[in-house]
Amino acid sequence: MTVIEKLEKVREYMKKDNVSVYIVTSSDYHDSEYAGEYFETRKYLSGFTGSAGTLIIGTEKAALYTDGRYFIQAEKELSGSGIELMRMGMESTPSITEYIEGICKKGTFIAADTRTVSAKDGETYEQVQKNAGCVGLLNRDYAGAIWTDRPLMSASPAFELALSYAGESRADKLCRIRQFMKESKADGHILTTLDDIAWTLNIRGNDILYNPMVLSYLYLDDKQGFLFTDAGKFSKELTGQLKEDGIEIKPYDEFEEFIRSIMPKTSVLYDKEKINYSIYTAMGNTITRIEKTNPEIMMKAVKNHIEAENEKKAHIKDGVAVTKFIYWLKKEVKKRKLNEMDAAMYLEKCRKEQEGYIEPSFSTISAYNENAAMMHYNPYVNGPADLKPEGILLVDSGGQYYEGTTDVTRTIALGPVKDEIKTQYTAVLRGMLNLSNARFLKGCIGMNLDILARGPLWEMGLDYRCGTGHGVGYLLGVHEAPNGFRWRKVPEREDGCVLLPGMITTNEPGVYVEGSHGIRIENELLTVLDETNEYGDFLRFETLTCVPVEMDLVDLEQMSPKEINLLKIYQKKVYDTISSYLENDEKEWLLAICCNI
Repeated sequence: MTVIEKLEKVREYMKKDNVSVYIVTSSDYHDSEYAGEYFETRKYLSGFTGSAGTLIIGTEKAALYTDGRYFIQAEKELSGSGIELMRMGMESTPSITEYIEGICKKGTFIAADTRTVSAKDGETYEQVQKNAGCVGLLNRDYAGAIWTDRPLMSASPAFELALSYAGESRADKLCRIRQFMKESKADGHILTTLDDIAWTLNIRGNDILYNPMVLSYLYLDDKQGFLFTDAGKFSKELTGQLKEDGIEIKPYDEFEEFIRSIMPKTSVLYDKEKINYSIYTAMGNTITRIEKTNPEIMMKAVKNHIEAENEKKAHIKDGVAVTKFIYWLKKEVKKRKLNEMDAAMYLEKCRKEQEGYIEPSFSTISAYNENAAMMHYNPYVNGPADLKPEGILLVDSGGQYYEGTTDVTRTIALGPVKDEIKTQYTAVLRGMLNLSNARFLKGCIGMNLDILARGPLWEMGLDYRCGTGHGVGYLLGVHEAPNGFRWRKVPEREDGCVLLPGMITTNEPGVYVEGSHGIRIENELLTVLDETNEYGDFLRFETLTCVPVEMDLVDLEQMSPKEINLLKIYQKKVYDTISSYLENDEKEWLLAICCNI
Protein backbone atom coordinates (compact mmCIF):
# COMPACT_ATOMS: atom_id res chain seq x y z
CA MET A 1 0.00 0.00 0.00
CA THR A 2 1.08 3.57 -0.65
CA VAL A 3 1.19 6.10 2.18
CA ILE A 4 -2.01 7.70 0.85
CA GLU A 5 -3.77 4.31 0.88
CA LYS A 6 -2.57 3.57 4.42
CA LEU A 7 -3.88 6.90 5.67
CA GLU A 8 -7.27 6.22 4.10
CA LYS A 9 -7.40 2.79 5.78
CA VAL A 10 -6.67 4.43 9.13
CA ARG A 11 -9.39 7.00 8.50
CA GLU A 12 -11.89 4.20 7.94
CA TYR A 13 -11.17 2.91 11.46
CA MET A 14 -11.28 6.46 12.82
CA LYS A 15 -14.74 6.98 11.34
CA LYS A 16 -16.08 3.80 12.97
CA ASP A 17 -14.80 4.98 16.40
CA ASN A 18 -15.95 8.60 15.98
CA VAL A 19 -12.29 9.73 16.04
CA SER A 20 -11.19 12.95 14.36
CA VAL A 21 -7.52 12.89 15.43
CA TYR A 22 -5.14 9.93 15.51
CA ILE A 23 -1.66 10.42 17.01
CA VAL A 24 1.28 8.22 16.00
CA THR A 25 4.59 8.64 17.84
CA SER A 26 8.06 7.28 17.09
CA SER A 27 8.28 5.56 20.47
CA ASP A 28 7.89 2.07 21.84
CA TYR A 29 6.26 1.40 25.23
CA HIS A 30 9.37 2.68 27.05
CA ASP A 31 10.01 6.19 25.72
CA SER A 32 13.00 4.86 23.77
CA GLU A 33 14.63 7.20 21.27
CA TYR A 34 15.10 4.32 18.84
CA ALA A 35 12.46 1.63 18.69
CA GLY A 36 12.54 -1.94 17.48
CA GLU A 37 11.00 -2.83 14.11
CA TYR A 38 7.73 -3.91 15.77
CA PHE A 39 7.17 -0.34 16.98
CA GLU A 40 7.96 1.53 13.73
CA THR A 41 4.32 2.48 13.14
CA ARG A 42 5.04 6.14 12.35
CA LYS A 43 7.56 5.09 9.72
CA TYR A 44 5.12 2.52 8.31
CA LEU A 45 2.24 4.99 7.98
CA SER A 46 4.15 8.09 6.81
CA GLY A 47 7.19 6.84 4.90
CA PHE A 48 9.41 9.16 6.94
CA THR A 49 12.45 7.18 8.11
CA GLY A 50 14.01 9.64 10.58
CA SER A 51 14.32 8.57 14.20
CA ALA A 52 12.24 11.45 15.64
CA GLY A 53 8.81 12.60 14.62
CA THR A 54 5.10 12.58 15.46
CA LEU A 55 2.41 11.92 12.86
CA ILE A 56 -0.99 13.54 13.33
CA ILE A 57 -3.77 12.10 11.16
CA GLY A 58 -6.99 14.07 10.88
CA THR A 59 -10.13 13.17 8.98
CA GLU A 60 -9.14 15.49 6.13
CA LYS A 61 -5.43 16.24 6.49
CA ALA A 62 -2.28 14.96 8.16
CA ALA A 63 0.97 16.46 9.47
CA LEU A 64 4.41 15.19 10.48
CA TYR A 65 6.26 17.04 13.24
CA THR A 66 10.05 16.69 13.37
CA ASP A 67 13.09 18.75 14.39
CA GLY A 68 15.78 20.59 12.47
CA ARG A 69 17.99 17.54 11.97
CA TYR A 70 15.41 16.10 9.57
CA PHE A 71 13.83 19.06 7.72
CA ILE A 72 15.51 18.34 4.37
CA GLN A 73 15.12 14.57 4.66
CA ALA A 74 11.46 14.78 5.72
CA GLU A 75 10.58 17.17 2.90
CA LYS A 76 11.89 14.64 0.38
CA GLU A 77 10.37 11.55 1.99
CA LEU A 78 6.93 13.11 2.51
CA SER A 79 6.69 14.41 -1.05
CA GLY A 80 3.45 13.25 -2.66
CA SER A 81 2.09 11.69 0.52
CA GLY A 82 -0.36 14.44 1.38
CA ILE A 83 1.34 14.80 4.78
CA GLU A 84 2.37 18.36 5.68
CA LEU A 85 5.84 18.83 7.18
CA MET A 86 5.73 20.79 10.44
CA ARG A 87 9.14 22.20 11.32
CA MET A 88 9.49 22.07 15.10
CA GLY A 89 11.33 24.97 16.73
CA MET A 90 10.39 27.47 14.01
CA GLU A 91 8.36 30.49 15.15
CA SER A 92 5.76 29.99 12.43
CA THR A 93 5.06 26.38 13.42
CA PRO A 94 2.16 25.76 15.81
CA SER A 95 2.75 23.31 18.63
CA ILE A 96 1.44 19.76 18.32
CA THR A 97 -1.26 20.60 20.85
CA GLU A 98 -2.32 23.72 18.92
CA TYR A 99 -2.49 21.72 15.70
CA ILE A 100 -4.61 19.01 17.33
CA GLU A 101 -6.94 21.62 18.81
CA GLY A 102 -7.41 23.02 15.32
CA ILE A 103 -8.53 19.73 13.73
CA CYS A 104 -10.31 18.00 16.64
CA LYS A 105 -14.01 18.24 15.93
CA LYS A 106 -16.64 18.77 18.63
CA GLY A 107 -18.18 15.55 19.88
CA THR A 108 -15.37 13.36 18.53
CA PHE A 109 -12.48 11.49 20.12
CA ILE A 110 -8.69 11.65 19.98
CA ALA A 111 -7.03 8.25 19.68
CA ALA A 112 -3.50 6.86 20.00
CA ASP A 113 -1.75 3.71 21.10
CA THR A 114 -1.50 5.08 24.63
CA ARG A 115 1.37 2.69 25.42
CA THR A 116 3.51 4.84 23.08
CA VAL A 117 2.39 8.22 24.47
CA SER A 118 4.06 9.74 27.52
CA ALA A 119 1.96 10.40 30.60
CA LYS A 120 2.61 14.11 30.28
CA ASP A 121 1.50 14.24 26.64
CA GLY A 122 -1.44 11.96 27.35
CA GLU A 123 -2.79 14.37 29.95
CA THR A 124 -2.44 17.24 27.49
CA TYR A 125 -4.32 15.36 24.76
CA GLU A 126 -6.99 14.30 27.25
CA GLN A 127 -7.60 17.96 28.11
CA VAL A 128 -8.02 18.78 24.42
CA GLN A 129 -10.41 15.83 24.27
CA LYS A 130 -12.49 17.23 27.13
CA ASN A 131 -12.64 20.63 25.42
CA ALA A 132 -14.07 18.83 22.38
CA GLY A 133 -16.87 17.45 24.56
CA CYS A 134 -15.73 13.82 24.93
CA VAL A 135 -14.13 12.09 27.90
CA GLY A 136 -11.19 9.73 27.64
CA LEU A 137 -8.28 9.40 25.23
CA LEU A 138 -9.00 6.26 23.17
CA ASN A 139 -6.38 3.51 23.16
CA ARG A 140 -6.16 2.27 19.55
CA ASP A 141 -3.46 0.67 17.43
CA TYR A 142 -4.82 1.34 13.95
CA ALA A 143 -1.41 0.83 12.37
CA GLY A 144 -1.29 -2.68 13.80
CA ALA A 145 -4.72 -3.38 12.36
CA ILE A 146 -3.56 -2.81 8.76
CA TRP A 147 0.11 -3.84 9.06
CA THR A 148 -0.27 -7.44 7.92
CA ASP A 149 3.45 -8.30 7.86
CA ARG A 150 4.37 -6.49 11.05
CA PRO A 151 7.67 -7.78 12.50
CA LEU A 152 7.59 -9.66 15.80
CA MET A 153 8.97 -8.24 19.03
CA SER A 154 12.60 -9.11 19.59
CA ALA A 155 13.48 -12.28 21.49
CA SER A 156 17.24 -11.72 21.64
CA PRO A 157 19.11 -13.07 24.69
CA ALA A 158 20.18 -10.85 27.58
CA PHE A 159 23.62 -10.86 29.17
CA GLU A 160 25.22 -9.51 32.31
CA LEU A 161 27.69 -6.64 32.10
CA ALA A 162 30.65 -7.76 34.19
CA LEU A 163 31.77 -5.66 37.14
CA SER A 164 35.08 -4.99 35.36
CA TYR A 165 33.06 -2.98 32.82
CA ALA A 166 30.19 -1.64 34.97
CA GLY A 167 32.39 -0.50 37.83
CA GLU A 168 29.58 -0.86 40.39
CA SER A 169 27.65 -3.94 41.45
CA ARG A 170 23.92 -4.39 40.97
CA ALA A 171 23.49 -4.64 44.75
CA ASP A 172 25.26 -1.32 45.33
CA LYS A 173 23.17 0.43 42.67
CA LEU A 174 19.95 -0.93 44.17
CA CYS A 175 21.11 0.29 47.57
CA ARG A 176 21.66 3.81 46.22
CA ILE A 177 18.25 3.84 44.52
CA ARG A 178 16.50 2.59 47.65
CA GLN A 179 18.18 5.32 49.68
CA PHE A 180 16.69 7.85 47.25
CA MET A 181 13.30 6.13 47.63
CA LYS A 182 13.60 6.36 51.40
CA GLU A 183 14.45 10.06 51.27
CA SER A 184 11.47 10.56 48.94
CA LYS A 185 9.20 8.60 51.33
CA ALA A 186 8.41 6.10 48.56
CA ASP A 187 7.41 2.48 49.19
CA GLY A 188 7.83 1.53 45.54
CA HIS A 189 9.48 2.76 42.36
CA ILE A 190 8.32 2.24 38.75
CA LEU A 191 11.00 2.09 36.05
CA THR A 192 10.00 1.72 32.40
CA THR A 193 12.94 3.30 30.52
CA LEU A 194 15.15 0.57 29.08
CA ASP A 195 18.49 2.29 29.60
CA ASP A 196 17.70 3.03 33.27
CA ILE A 197 16.72 -0.61 33.82
CA ALA A 198 19.81 -1.93 32.00
CA TRP A 199 22.09 0.35 34.02
CA THR A 200 20.41 -0.49 37.34
CA LEU A 201 20.62 -4.27 36.90
CA ASN A 202 23.92 -4.40 34.94
CA ILE A 203 22.20 -6.26 32.12
CA ARG A 204 22.38 -5.69 28.38
CA GLY A 205 20.62 -7.22 25.39
CA ASN A 206 19.83 -6.71 21.73
CA ASP A 207 16.12 -5.92 21.53
CA ILE A 208 16.68 -2.60 19.76
CA LEU A 209 19.13 -2.20 16.90
CA TYR A 210 22.26 -0.33 18.03
CA ASN A 211 20.89 -0.05 21.58
CA PRO A 212 22.01 -3.02 23.74
CA MET A 213 18.95 -3.11 25.98
CA VAL A 214 16.23 -5.57 27.00
CA LEU A 215 12.49 -4.92 26.57
CA SER A 216 11.38 -4.83 30.18
CA TYR A 217 9.70 -3.02 33.07
CA LEU A 218 10.99 -2.90 36.65
CA TYR A 219 9.24 -2.36 39.95
CA LEU A 220 11.28 -1.96 43.13
CA ASP A 221 10.20 -1.87 46.76
CA ASP A 222 12.41 -1.59 49.81
CA LYS A 223 13.45 -5.27 49.76
CA GLN A 224 12.82 -6.84 46.36
CA GLY A 225 12.25 -6.12 42.70
CA PHE A 226 10.16 -7.51 39.85
CA LEU A 227 11.54 -7.51 36.31
CA PHE A 228 8.79 -7.88 33.71
CA THR A 229 10.33 -9.31 30.56
CA ASP A 230 10.56 -12.42 28.41
CA ALA A 231 12.11 -14.96 30.78
CA GLY A 232 13.37 -16.92 27.78
CA LYS A 233 15.95 -14.21 27.15
CA PHE A 234 17.69 -14.96 30.44
CA SER A 235 19.97 -17.92 31.09
CA LYS A 236 19.50 -19.97 34.25
CA GLU A 237 22.76 -18.53 35.55
CA LEU A 238 21.72 -14.90 35.02
CA THR A 239 18.23 -15.58 36.40
CA GLY A 240 19.85 -17.05 39.51
CA GLN A 241 22.19 -14.08 39.90
CA LEU A 242 19.28 -11.66 39.67
CA LYS A 243 17.39 -13.70 42.25
CA GLU A 244 20.34 -13.48 44.64
CA ASP A 245 19.94 -9.70 44.50
CA GLY A 246 16.18 -9.95 45.11
CA ILE A 247 15.04 -9.54 41.50
CA GLU A 248 12.26 -11.88 40.33
CA ILE A 249 11.40 -12.24 36.64
CA LYS A 250 7.73 -11.99 35.61
CA PRO A 251 6.00 -11.99 32.18
CA TYR A 252 6.40 -8.79 30.16
CA ASP A 253 2.70 -8.38 29.37
CA GLU A 254 1.62 -8.60 33.01
CA PHE A 255 3.13 -5.29 34.10
CA GLU A 256 0.02 -3.12 33.75
CA GLU A 257 -2.05 -5.63 35.71
CA PHE A 258 0.65 -5.67 38.40
CA ILE A 259 0.47 -1.86 38.63
CA ARG A 260 -3.32 -2.04 39.02
CA SER A 261 -2.86 -4.48 41.90
CA ILE A 262 -0.66 -2.19 44.01
CA MET A 263 -2.22 -1.86 47.44
CA PRO A 264 -4.10 1.38 48.28
CA LYS A 265 -2.10 4.08 50.08
CA THR A 266 1.21 2.64 48.82
CA SER A 267 3.49 5.55 47.93
CA VAL A 268 5.00 5.06 44.47
CA LEU A 269 7.87 7.00 42.91
CA TYR A 270 7.73 7.47 39.14
CA ASP A 271 8.87 9.87 36.43
CA LYS A 272 5.88 11.39 34.66
CA GLU A 273 8.12 12.36 31.73
CA LYS A 274 9.09 8.72 31.19
CA ILE A 275 6.17 6.38 31.88
CA ASN A 276 3.56 5.90 29.18
CA TYR A 277 -0.03 7.08 29.49
CA SER A 278 -1.40 3.54 29.66
CA ILE A 279 0.66 2.75 32.77
CA TYR A 280 -0.06 6.18 34.22
CA THR A 281 -3.81 5.56 34.08
CA ALA A 282 -3.38 1.99 35.38
CA MET A 283 -1.95 3.44 38.61
CA GLY A 284 -5.43 4.58 39.59
CA ASN A 285 -6.29 7.00 42.36
CA THR A 286 -5.83 4.89 45.50
CA ILE A 287 -2.02 4.97 45.68
CA THR A 288 0.06 7.93 46.82
CA ARG A 289 1.83 9.32 43.75
CA ILE A 290 5.35 10.72 44.06
CA GLU A 291 6.33 12.41 40.80
CA LYS A 292 10.09 12.93 40.48
CA THR A 293 12.78 12.60 37.85
CA ASN A 294 14.12 9.06 37.80
CA PRO A 295 17.19 9.09 40.09
CA GLU A 296 18.90 6.62 37.74
CA ILE A 297 19.16 9.29 35.02
CA MET A 298 21.73 11.34 36.92
CA MET A 299 23.39 8.29 38.46
CA LYS A 300 24.19 6.72 35.09
CA ALA A 301 25.15 10.06 33.50
CA VAL A 302 28.05 10.42 35.95
CA LYS A 303 30.42 7.65 34.91
CA ASN A 304 32.41 6.04 37.69
CA HIS A 305 36.21 5.76 37.54
CA ILE A 306 36.19 2.31 35.95
CA GLU A 307 33.65 3.34 33.32
CA ALA A 308 35.67 6.47 32.49
CA GLU A 309 38.91 4.50 32.13
CA ASN A 310 37.15 1.89 29.99
CA GLU A 311 35.75 4.63 27.76
CA LYS A 312 39.29 5.85 27.10
CA LYS A 313 40.19 2.33 25.97
CA ALA A 314 37.13 2.16 23.73
CA HIS A 315 38.04 5.44 22.07
CA ILE A 316 41.58 4.27 21.37
CA LYS A 317 40.18 1.21 19.59
CA ASP A 318 37.63 3.34 17.78
CA GLY A 319 40.28 5.90 16.86
CA VAL A 320 42.41 3.18 15.29
CA ALA A 321 39.43 1.88 13.29
CA VAL A 322 38.30 5.29 12.02
CA THR A 323 41.84 6.44 11.21
CA LYS A 324 42.50 3.28 9.21
CA PHE A 325 39.25 3.92 7.37
CA ILE A 326 40.14 7.53 6.51
CA TYR A 327 43.56 6.50 5.19
CA TRP A 328 41.96 3.75 3.07
CA LEU A 329 39.24 6.04 1.73
CA LYS A 330 41.51 8.89 0.65
CA LYS A 331 43.75 6.39 -1.17
CA GLU A 332 41.10 4.14 -2.73
CA VAL A 333 38.74 6.85 -4.02
CA LYS A 334 41.45 7.82 -6.50
CA LYS A 335 41.83 4.24 -7.75
CA ARG A 336 38.39 2.73 -8.16
CA LYS A 337 34.65 3.29 -8.07
CA LEU A 338 33.20 3.67 -4.57
CA ASN A 339 29.89 4.84 -3.17
CA GLU A 340 28.62 6.05 0.20
CA MET A 341 27.69 2.54 1.35
CA ASP A 342 31.07 1.10 0.33
CA ALA A 343 32.64 3.62 2.68
CA ALA A 344 30.25 2.78 5.54
CA MET A 345 30.83 -0.96 5.09
CA TYR A 346 34.61 -0.63 5.14
CA LEU A 347 34.43 1.46 8.30
CA GLU A 348 32.34 -1.29 9.91
CA LYS A 349 34.98 -3.82 8.82
CA CYS A 350 37.65 -1.74 10.57
CA ARG A 351 35.62 -1.65 13.78
CA LYS A 352 34.95 -5.38 13.71
CA GLU A 353 38.70 -5.94 13.80
CA GLN A 354 38.85 -4.32 17.25
CA GLU A 355 38.65 -6.59 20.29
CA GLY A 356 35.53 -6.03 22.38
CA TYR A 357 33.51 -4.51 19.55
CA ILE A 358 29.82 -5.47 19.57
CA GLU A 359 27.90 -3.42 17.00
CA PRO A 360 27.44 0.14 15.67
CA SER A 361 25.96 2.63 18.14
CA PHE A 362 23.67 3.98 15.39
CA SER A 363 23.23 3.69 11.65
CA THR A 364 26.33 5.16 10.00
CA ILE A 365 25.75 8.44 8.16
CA SER A 366 27.93 8.40 5.06
CA ALA A 367 26.96 11.49 3.06
CA TYR A 368 28.70 12.88 -0.02
CA ASN A 369 28.60 16.59 -0.88
CA GLU A 370 24.96 17.84 -0.94
CA ASN A 371 23.67 14.73 0.86
CA ALA A 372 25.57 15.85 3.95
CA ALA A 373 23.28 18.88 4.20
CA MET A 374 20.75 16.40 5.66
CA MET A 375 22.03 16.00 9.22
CA HIS A 376 20.74 12.44 9.54
CA TYR A 377 21.02 11.39 5.91
CA ASN A 378 20.48 7.70 5.26
CA PRO A 379 22.26 6.29 2.16
CA TYR A 380 20.15 3.12 2.40
CA VAL A 381 16.85 4.84 1.57
CA ASN A 382 17.23 6.09 -2.01
CA GLY A 383 20.44 4.36 -2.97
CA PRO A 384 24.00 5.51 -2.22
CA ALA A 385 25.69 8.27 -4.19
CA ASP A 386 28.92 7.53 -6.03
CA LEU A 387 32.08 9.07 -4.63
CA LYS A 388 34.56 11.00 -6.76
CA PRO A 389 38.12 12.21 -6.07
CA GLU A 390 36.73 15.67 -5.36
CA GLY A 391 34.46 17.28 -2.79
CA ILE A 392 33.82 16.02 0.73
CA LEU A 393 32.34 13.01 2.50
CA LEU A 394 30.78 13.45 5.94
CA VAL A 395 30.89 10.27 8.02
CA ASP A 396 29.10 10.21 11.38
CA SER A 397 29.43 6.84 13.09
CA GLY A 398 29.99 5.09 16.37
CA GLY A 399 30.56 1.77 18.03
CA GLN A 400 29.30 -0.22 20.98
CA TYR A 401 32.21 -1.82 22.82
CA TYR A 402 32.24 -3.63 26.14
CA GLU A 403 34.38 -0.66 27.23
CA GLY A 404 31.72 1.87 26.24
CA THR A 405 29.95 3.76 23.48
CA THR A 406 31.57 5.98 20.85
CA ASP A 407 30.25 8.66 18.50
CA VAL A 408 32.54 10.49 16.07
CA THR A 409 32.11 12.58 12.93
CA ARG A 410 34.75 13.53 10.40
CA THR A 411 34.33 15.50 7.19
CA ILE A 412 36.88 14.12 4.75
CA ALA A 413 38.30 15.78 1.64
CA LEU A 414 38.28 13.35 -1.28
CA GLY A 415 40.03 15.84 -3.56
CA PRO A 416 39.76 19.53 -4.53
CA VAL A 417 37.05 21.55 -2.74
CA LYS A 418 35.61 25.06 -3.05
CA ASP A 419 37.17 27.85 -0.96
CA GLU A 420 33.77 28.35 0.71
CA ILE A 421 33.96 24.84 2.16
CA LYS A 422 37.45 25.42 3.58
CA THR A 423 36.33 28.70 5.13
CA GLN A 424 33.30 27.10 6.77
CA TYR A 425 35.19 23.96 7.82
CA THR A 426 37.83 26.08 9.55
CA ALA A 427 35.12 28.00 11.43
CA VAL A 428 33.58 24.69 12.58
CA LEU A 429 37.02 23.46 13.64
CA ARG A 430 37.68 26.64 15.61
CA GLY A 431 34.37 26.24 17.45
CA MET A 432 35.06 22.58 18.22
CA LEU A 433 38.52 23.36 19.59
CA ASN A 434 37.33 26.31 21.66
CA LEU A 435 34.57 24.31 23.35
CA SER A 436 36.88 21.33 23.91
CA ASN A 437 39.29 23.53 25.81
CA ALA A 438 36.78 25.37 27.99
CA ARG A 439 37.59 25.89 31.67
CA PHE A 440 34.57 26.67 33.81
CA LEU A 441 33.19 26.74 37.33
CA LYS A 442 31.08 23.86 38.60
CA GLY A 443 27.48 24.95 38.26
CA CYS A 444 27.68 25.74 34.56
CA ILE A 445 25.27 24.08 32.17
CA GLY A 446 25.70 23.46 28.47
CA MET A 447 23.97 26.73 27.55
CA ASN A 448 26.73 28.64 29.35
CA LEU A 449 29.35 27.15 27.04
CA ASP A 450 27.59 26.67 23.70
CA ILE A 451 28.67 30.08 22.39
CA LEU A 452 32.26 28.83 22.31
CA ALA A 453 31.30 26.41 19.54
CA ARG A 454 28.84 28.62 17.65
CA GLY A 455 30.79 31.88 17.98
CA PRO A 456 32.98 31.50 14.87
CA LEU A 457 29.91 30.59 12.79
CA TRP A 458 27.70 33.34 14.21
CA GLU A 459 30.41 35.84 13.27
CA MET A 460 29.89 34.68 9.66
CA GLY A 461 26.08 34.82 9.91
CA LEU A 462 25.81 31.02 9.97
CA ASP A 463 24.24 28.55 12.39
CA TYR A 464 23.03 24.94 12.65
CA ARG A 465 19.50 23.87 13.65
CA CYS A 466 20.37 21.43 16.41
CA GLY A 467 22.24 21.23 19.67
CA THR A 468 26.02 21.27 19.75
CA GLY A 469 26.26 18.07 21.75
CA HIS A 470 24.49 15.38 23.73
CA GLY A 471 25.27 13.02 26.58
CA VAL A 472 26.49 9.50 25.75
CA GLY A 473 25.67 6.32 27.66
CA TYR A 474 28.01 3.52 28.68
CA LEU A 475 27.17 0.59 26.38
CA LEU A 476 23.68 2.09 26.25
CA GLY A 477 22.09 4.78 24.08
CA VAL A 478 24.36 7.03 22.06
CA HIS A 479 22.06 9.91 23.09
CA GLU A 480 21.67 10.15 26.85
CA ALA A 481 20.12 12.82 29.06
CA PRO A 482 20.55 15.01 31.04
CA ASN A 483 23.75 16.75 29.83
CA GLY A 484 24.25 18.53 26.54
CA PHE A 485 25.26 21.71 24.75
CA ARG A 486 22.78 24.08 23.07
CA TRP A 487 22.27 27.84 22.99
CA ARG A 488 18.64 27.92 24.14
CA LYS A 489 16.22 25.77 26.06
CA VAL A 490 14.20 23.39 23.88
CA PRO A 491 11.16 21.88 25.64
CA GLU A 492 11.46 18.45 24.01
CA ARG A 493 15.14 18.11 24.99
CA GLU A 494 16.06 17.35 28.59
CA ASP A 495 19.75 18.25 28.38
CA GLY A 496 20.13 21.31 30.56
CA CYS A 497 21.62 19.87 33.75
CA VAL A 498 24.72 21.10 35.56
CA LEU A 499 27.85 19.56 34.05
CA LEU A 500 29.58 17.27 36.54
CA PRO A 501 32.85 15.32 36.56
CA GLY A 502 32.27 11.93 34.96
CA MET A 503 29.76 13.11 32.36
CA ILE A 504 30.48 12.41 28.70
CA THR A 505 29.15 14.87 26.11
CA THR A 506 29.67 15.18 22.38
CA ASN A 507 31.02 18.37 20.80
CA GLU A 508 29.77 18.58 17.20
CA PRO A 509 29.29 22.00 15.58
CA GLY A 510 28.55 22.04 11.86
CA VAL A 511 27.34 23.83 8.74
CA TYR A 512 24.57 22.53 6.46
CA VAL A 513 23.97 24.21 3.10
CA GLU A 514 20.98 22.67 1.29
CA GLY A 515 21.83 21.46 -2.20
CA SER A 516 25.55 21.98 -1.71
CA HIS A 517 27.29 20.39 1.28
CA GLY A 518 27.37 19.59 4.97
CA ILE A 519 30.25 19.88 7.45
CA ARG A 520 30.52 18.45 10.96
CA ILE A 521 33.39 17.65 13.30
CA GLU A 522 32.50 15.63 16.40
CA ASN A 523 34.52 14.54 19.42
CA GLU A 524 33.44 13.13 22.78
CA LEU A 525 34.40 15.05 25.92
CA LEU A 526 34.77 13.76 29.48
CA THR A 527 34.15 16.37 32.17
CA VAL A 528 36.91 16.31 34.82
CA LEU A 529 37.92 18.35 37.86
CA ASP A 530 40.74 20.78 37.09
CA GLU A 531 41.33 22.53 40.40
CA THR A 532 39.61 23.72 43.55
CA ASN A 533 40.31 27.17 44.96
CA GLU A 534 38.56 29.98 46.84
CA TYR A 535 36.09 30.42 43.97
CA GLY A 536 34.99 26.80 43.89
CA ASP A 537 35.63 23.80 41.67
CA PHE A 538 36.99 24.58 38.22
CA LEU A 539 36.19 21.92 35.63
CA ARG A 540 37.52 21.20 32.15
CA PHE A 541 37.06 18.65 29.40
CA GLU A 542 39.28 15.74 28.48
CA THR A 543 38.85 14.78 24.83
CA LEU A 544 38.25 11.05 24.46
CA THR A 545 38.11 10.82 20.66
CA CYS A 546 41.38 9.82 18.97
CA VAL A 547 40.78 10.56 15.28
CA PRO A 548 42.81 13.14 13.32
CA VAL A 549 41.25 16.34 12.01
CA GLU A 550 41.11 16.65 8.20
CA MET A 551 43.99 19.04 7.49
CA ASP A 552 43.21 19.30 3.75
CA LEU A 553 40.20 21.45 4.67
CA VAL A 554 41.90 23.77 7.17
CA ASP A 555 42.79 27.39 6.38
CA LEU A 556 45.33 28.25 9.08
CA GLU A 557 45.17 31.95 8.18
CA GLN A 558 41.66 32.07 9.68
CA MET A 559 42.87 30.73 12.99
CA SER A 560 44.43 32.60 15.91
CA PRO A 561 47.82 31.50 17.27
CA LYS A 562 46.01 30.01 20.28
CA GLU A 563 43.65 28.00 18.07
CA ILE A 564 46.53 26.74 15.93
CA ASN A 565 48.32 25.63 19.08
CA LEU A 566 45.19 23.80 20.28
CA LEU A 567 45.01 22.04 16.91
CA LYS A 568 48.69 21.05 17.16
CA ILE A 569 48.16 19.66 20.67
CA TYR A 570 45.14 17.62 19.60
CA GLN A 571 46.74 16.20 16.46
CA LYS A 572 49.90 15.24 18.33
CA LYS A 573 47.84 13.54 21.03
CA VAL A 574 46.10 11.49 18.36
CA TYR A 575 49.40 10.43 16.84
CA ASP A 576 51.01 9.59 20.19
CA THR A 577 47.96 7.57 21.26
CA ILE A 578 47.17 5.42 18.24
CA SER A 579 50.22 5.37 15.95
CA SER A 580 51.64 2.22 17.53
CA TYR A 581 48.51 0.31 16.42
CA LEU A 582 48.90 1.26 12.75
CA GLU A 583 50.76 -0.24 9.80
CA ASN A 584 53.90 1.59 8.63
CA ASP A 585 52.25 3.34 5.67
CA GLU A 586 49.31 4.42 7.83
CA LYS A 587 51.69 5.65 10.52
CA GLU A 588 53.74 7.71 8.05
CA TRP A 589 50.58 9.32 6.68
CA LEU A 590 49.33 10.12 10.20
CA LEU A 591 52.70 11.59 11.16
CA ALA A 592 52.60 13.91 8.16
CA ILE A 593 49.16 15.33 8.98
CA CYS A 594 49.52 15.42 12.76
CA CYS A 595 53.04 16.66 13.40
CA ASN A 596 53.75 19.11 10.56
CA ILE A 597 51.32 21.94 11.25
